[in-house]
Amino acid sequence: MRVLPAAALLFLALPAVAETAHTPVFSTGDAFDEQTGETLYAGICQGCHMPNGQGAAGAGRYPALAKNPKLEAAGYPVTMVLRGFNGMPTFAQRLTDAQVAQVVNYVRTHFGNSYTDAVKPEDVKALR
Repeated sequence: MRVLPAAALLFLALPAVAETAHTPVFSTGDAFDEQTGETLYAGICQGCHMPNGQGAAGAGRYPALAKNPKLEAAGYPVTMVLRGFNGMPTFAQRLTDAQVAQVVNYVRTHFGNSYTDAVKPEDVKALR
């Protein structure tokens, strides 16, 4: 009989949980609506590279972005995002130059990376 009171308490707590939950951005069509590096990473990248950029292995291999020395050369991650590589799809047709710059800058300054030479949309355009 104690299950019912516990379930009632859980039910009463749900509105408080819902109020604090992050509302995700859902993209429509063939392009992504997210605009910041953080929301782009959360909406596109973390499904494979994991929320903390640690990468994963299983059905495929998803390289770690955390503390990744390959990210030092800004053109490398820009090229990976635009053209894809091995199992990573291309995002050139789905992201604007500004969105690519935002997500690349986010990855290069988070997850233990500290590459502060920011990529600009003009840099992305030159690599398309």
